[in-house]
Amino acid sequence: MAAAVRATQSGHRVTLFEMAGHLGGRARGVTVGTRELDNGQHILIGAYTRTLDLMRSIGVDPETVLHRQPLTLRYPDGRGLQMRSGHPVLAFVRAVAQCRGWGWRDRSALLTAAGHWAAAGFRCAPGTTVAELCAGLTPAVREILIDPLCVAALNTPAQDASAQVLLTVLKDALFSGRGSADLLLPRRPLDALLPHPAHAWLQARGAQLRFNRRVQKLQAQDDGGWKVDGDPFDQVLLACSAAEAARLAEAHAPAWAPRAQALAYEPIVTVYLQCPGAKLPSAMTALVEGTQAPAQFAFDHGALGASPGVFAFVISGARRWAEAGAEVTARAVLQQARSAFAAGTWPTPPVLLKVLVEKRATFRCTPALDRPPMHLMPGLLAAGDYIEGPYPATLEGAVRSGEAAVVLMDAASRNPPSRPSQAPVPPTVATGSS
Repeated sequence: MAAAVRATQSGHRVTLFEMAGHLGGRARGVTVGTRELDNGQHILIGAYTRTLDLMRSIGVDPETVLHRQPLTLRYPDGRGLQMRSGHPVLAFVRAVAQCRGWGWRDRSALLTAAGHWAAAGFRCAPGTTVAELCAGLTPAVREILIDPLCVAALNTPAQDASAQVLLTVLKDALFSGRGSADLLLPRRPLDALLPHPAHAWLQARGAQLRFNRRVQKLQAQDDGGWKVDGDPFDQVLLACSAAEAARLAEAHAPAWAPRAQALAYEPIVTVYLQCPGAKLPSAMTALVEGTQAPAQFAFDHGALGASPGVFAFVISGARRWAEAGAEVTARAVLQQARSAFAAGTWPTPPVLLKVLVEKRATFRCTPALDRPPMHLMPGLLAAGDYIEGPYPATLEGAVRSGEAAVVLMDAASRNPPSRPSQAPVPPTVATGSS
């Protein structure tokens, strides 16, 4: 969507091939009974400037559709970190100094480590894991802050996650200006945040949207253009999953396709519960993960102004629970919901609405990961949250990748390959999504 919108703004004639019957990919709404829920709970932060700007470009006001609050990782027992409004660095220092559940050793260790990270420019050795980076921190700091923050941002457990990518996220959150560390939680289904408005925006500007079309074949042309299932285009952008991009690129970029195919993935499981009249301590509550306590976070949709009495329990890095199955996971989350919160939180026992399992939610964000590049060959590019870059697999990473691809397409349009005059190719760009 980012690529199609920005390419249209740059003056390209865009044709978008979409394998599904709707836009959105993994960030989409699903209908559960009579309710419209999300295919997984998404979180943005204030530093996701490109995503927020894209929303504004297609007529969506982020301040209306997103619930903004300072970064808070509070647990049901009151422990945890809560930042205040203001400059994020100062707010972070104050939050650490006031964090409930930590002693002076915990606070001192974290502030000392954070100072070292900042002094090093938020850079570390490429092969460092988050667990290794934070080995000098106390168990309380790792349990209350580092582990949940890491799995929320990278969807990869700290012992396997890239320290460099986490440091990049922390740098942007703390040093991108006022509000950059704020949490932005959707008040409305994801379809209303980007997919539906993007669809209407693109259609109104003449973009060709071809739904239920899984592209079967790309053909390179002698004049420098491409054919997509027989239709001619100047340039092609594979704005789809790594697996789909590798399938289409294999015949043309044999060195690129294996790199895309080699990526490993982590699931995310979202368990929706319902309990009329119930309210959680905050819109987003951190939970202590355990062998029989799968979820790391719980979201109160009523507190977000969405659906009162509906709660999303999110399990990131969820391979074990995805393999255990929906029924086992639902029982464990129901038990965790009852035991984690104070008596009286649930007026009646919560009941299961839906278990949503995204088996390939994000790539495993491991140290020194070999992510494929954006450029495959002249006129053929790839964009997605998995393409090489500093960010983990997030909405912001996907948007930035799509926008960067359009910059390269613009440059190619200004310096096109010579074409035979008798066979001109329309100045068009094809993007794809799955």
